[in-house]
Amino acid sequence: MDMNGSQRIEASREKVYAALNDVDVLRQCIPGCESIEKTSENEMNAKVTLRVGPVKASFTGKVLLSDFDPPNGYTISGEGSGGMAGFAKGGAKVSLVAEGDATLLNYTVNAEIGGKIAQLGSRLIDGTAKKLAGDFFEKFSEIVGPAPVAETPEAEPVKKGWFGKIIGTTGVAVLMITFSSNLCCLNGHHHEMNDAFHFPICSAHRSA
Repeated sequence: MDMNGSQRIEASREKVYAALNDVDVLRQCIPGCESIEKTSENEMNAKVTLRVGPVKASFTGKVLLSDFDPPNGYTISGEGSGGMAGFAKGGAKVSLVAEGDATLLNYTVNAEIGGKIAQLGSRLIDGTAKKLAGDFFEKFSEIVGPAPVAETPEAEPVKKGWFGKIIGTTGVAVLMITFSSNLCCLNGHHHEMNDAFHFPICSAHRSA
């Protein structure tokens, strides 16, 4: 089975390359990953449980990283056994191309599958492989890319009561902006509104 594709990630090549070598990041991104541990600078042991059609199996095996070319990419290869379900082995060439502040990750995969899983047919296997790759890169992009920016709630229209009648709507707006600026964060984060008192609260305090 051969497969290739690409994924745009909103992060620098250096950050993407470092994440591809981070065991904790890989553990979160690999679908069905139960465990993964680094045994040397370029070797890892992993256990993954996957379902391909009606067959569900746990694969254990080794992963080898080679052809290091930071931050441009590397080669990843490995093999795993799923017992009665069969085996899988293969490799992938990963290359990273800078696109402004983002990175285009290109990959070319070649794999060999045998045993019970191989009898399910190439269409099912290829479809499952593409879905797993999509799930991996979606999670990878979430972790490596920038955190989503919370939408700023729309300000409620100022109602003209006795206070508004005295100084006018413009005066109320200026007063509120002046008051808010005294409580503004200094780190550039967006603000959220407290439902009870409508005072700005720094979103950074919530994420800390």
